[in-house]
Amino acid sequence: MYESDFRAADEAYYSGRVAAATKARESVWGNWERYVAPLGLDPFLEMATHQNRIRALSGFAARVRTGFFGRGREVQSGTVSGQLSSIGTSIAMATGNNPTKVHGSDKYAPRLNQMLDGMSRADPATEKKLPVESDVPEWMAMAGKAPEATELIKSVGDNALIAFYFLLRIGEYSTRPGQSADKLTDQFKVKDVTFFKRVRGRLKQLGPRATQAQIMTADAATLRIGNQKNGWKNVCIHHEATGDMYYCCIRALGRRVLHILNNGGTGNTWLSAYWEKGECRRDITDKDMRAGIKMAAQVLDYPGRKGIPVDRVDTHSLRIGGATVLALAGYTDTQIQKMGRWRSATFKEYVRSELAGYSMGMSKAMRKNFDFVHVVGEGHTVVTDMVVGMDYDVLPQ
Repeated sequence: MYESDFRAADEAYYSGRVAAATKARESVWGNWERYVAPLGLDPFLEMATHQNRIRALSGFAARVRTGFFGRGREVQSGTVSGQLSSIGTSIAMATGNNPTKVHGSDKYAPRLNQMLDGMSRADPATEKKLPVESDVPEWMAMAGKAPEATELIKSVGDNALIAFYFLLRIGEYSTRPGQSADKLTDQFKVKDVTFFKRVRGRLKQLGPRATQAQIMTADAATLRIGNQKNGWKNVCIHHEATGDMYYCCIRALGRRVLHILNNGGTGNTWLSAYWEKGECRRDITDKDMRAGIKMAAQVLDYPGRKGIPVDRVDTHSLRIGGATVLALAGYTDTQIQKMGRWRSATFKEYVRSELAGYSMGMSKAMRKNFDFVHVVGEGHTVVTDMVVGMDYDVLPQ
C-alpha cells in the first residue's frame, strides 16, 4: 500500500514540478517575444550582432525591473536574473547557444553581469520575519481549550504546536485559496503520522487499530512527507512527547488524527481538515494561521517584552522560531538541519543571530584575563643581537 502511494507521489511531484516550471518559462518567453518584435529582432537572436543581443537583453531586464510585465512596481534583482536565465535557457534549448552567458561559462555576459550587480546594490534591505517562542503556539492551543472554541480555533492551535516543534513549512499543514494543484510540497496526511509507545524502555509502533487512549498517551510520533519544495522525498521527522498532557506536539497530533477519523476522514485526509458540528469538511488556511499567530504575539506583548513588532511575525515565525530555540539550546547545526529538512546550510539564515540570547555572557567572558603570551616573542631579535658581531660558524657561549 505505502509503496504504491509513494510511487504515485513521486510521479505527481515530477509532473507537478515540470508543469510549474514550463508554465513560468512560457509566461516569460511570451513577454520576451512581445518586447523584441518592435525591435525587428528574432526572439532567438540568431541573426543579431553581439551588441544588439546585449542591448535587447539589458533593455528587457530594465523593463522587468520596473514591474512592466508584472504588477507595476519595482522587483528585486533576483527576479530580473531569474527571467534572464529563463530566456537564455529557452534559447539554448532551441539553438544550443545561450546568449545571456559567457561562452563555456555559467557567468552572465559582462554587461549583463554589471547591470545585475548594480541592481543588487540598489535593492532595499530585506526585512525578514522574526521568530517566536513556544509561548505563541501554546497560547493558540490554549484558545482551543475554551468551552466556546470552534473546531477551527482548535485546529489552528493544534497545528501551531505541531508546526513549531516539527519545524514545518506553512504549505505542509494548511491550504491557500487559489492554490495550484501542481504545487511541489505535499501536505501531511493522517497516514503520514505514526505513533509510538515505550515498552520496557524501547519504542514500539502503534498499529492501525490503536485505541484513542493509546494514541493520546503515545510517547513519540513520526511524520513522513512525500514531497517537499526542495526535492527531498519520503523524509521523516521524529519527536518525543514533552511531558505536558495538553501543550505537547504529540498530544496535538493525536487530537488532530482522532478528530479527522471520528468525522469520517481517512488516511488520505490532510491534517488541516476539520469539521464544525453539522457542517461539511473544511481546511485551515494560511490566513487562519497568520491571524492566530499575530493575535498571540499581540496578546503576549511581543513588541513590549521582546522588541518584536507584530508585523514582523508571520507563519514562517513558527518554523524559524523552533530552529532558533534549538540553536540557543545547544543543538548542533546538523541536528537542526535534519529536523528542519534543509538540504544545505541556508537554514542558518533562518536562525536570527540578532537575538539577545546569542550574546548572553559574551562580555563577561571577554573580560577574563587569560594571560596569553606571544610565543614568537623577541626570540629572533635577541639571537640576532647576540651573534651579529661574531665570526661565521662560531657558536655563542
